[in-house]
Amino acid sequence: MQHHQAIIVGAGPIGLELAVCLRHAGTDVLHLEAAAIGQTITWYPKQARFFSSPERIAIAGVPLVSADQAKASREEYLAYLRSVVQQFELPIATHEPVRQIARDATTDTFTIKSSKRSVTCDHLVLAIGDMHQPRRINVPGEDLPHVSHYFDEPHAYFGRALLIVGGRNSAVEAALRCHRAGAKVSISYRGQAFSESSIKYWLLPEIKALIKHGQIRFYPQTIVKQITDTRVELQHTEGGEARDIPADHVLLLTGYQQDQTLLRMAGVELTGENLAPSVDPHTMQTSVPNLYIAGTAAAGTQNRFKLFIENCHSHAAKIATAITGQAPPGRLINDAAKTYGLAES
Repeated sequence: MQHHQAIIVGAGPIGLELAVCLRHAGTDVLHLEAAAIGQTITWYPKQARFFSSPERIAIAGVPLVSADQAKASREEYLAYLRSVVQQFELPIATHEPVRQIARDATTDTFTIKSSKRSVTCDHLVLAIGDMHQPRRINVPGEDLPHVSHYFDEPHAYFGRALLIVGGRNSAVEAALRCHRAGAKVSISYRGQAFSESSIKYWLLPEIKALIKHGQIRFYPQTIVKQITDTRVELQHTEGGEARDIPADHVLLLTGYQQDQTLLRMAGVELTGENLAPSVDPHTMQTSVPNLYIAGTAAAGTQNRFKLFIENCHSHAAKIATAITGQAPPGRLINDAAKTYGLAES
């Protein structure tokens, strides 16, 4: 059975940044990714722009330059990640999900079984992210064909009645883009009003104005009770009569959850309301010796977002140092956290 010094599972931004650091140190690394490079980002709506500025989400010392000097789009960032892989010649096995993790306590090694191979390693890093599956609302009709937990692009909703369920950034951005594309947009939100900290600052004034002038219908403090082929039944959170809202399409943008199968399989201790992996903040090592967590995976399922790409860069440096015994060169690590005073995990 083939043996490696380290295996990285997950090829998102921080997984890639760590791979660059380890390869620079001459570490024998196998890098596995269940789908495509930056898979979670491929789920973003077409032409969506990042909240963070380019310098904060750049990795491995490679500048991220957008075409119009604005915040990077989904497409620009995916192209950027591909360019980093090519520049550093990172050998990543994509579309190869890990099926099984087992640790041998006698040798302190791991056996990893993927869809294509069985290998062993001394050090294992899970950089698997935290947004693997939609947060379901578990109501009748949730699985109807015109209901989706993902917003792709607005054209499909032109001239149609669209109900968006949710009140954070993704829901507001989808509402605005679909309204501009000619959809008849309504929003159901369990909260009383949008939180300014959860919405991109350039979107909030517009959504408030459109609601105020009746161009987008807003149903605050409501939850979905049932979805039919043509309507959605909404119930006020404080009771009273339910009301039916016409809807040709429904977008359930209620957040996403971490798939913790691999964490549990490896025996990682999960704590707190987010069921976050317990890690040593100096090394990112978990309760399992020689098993590390990198990137937003360290947050578990985030109900209130605290970990993003921009404040996880330090994870790559900490893990690389713990595995190799030497800190990687500063030029390979984005020091945005230091520059902008961003909190580390």
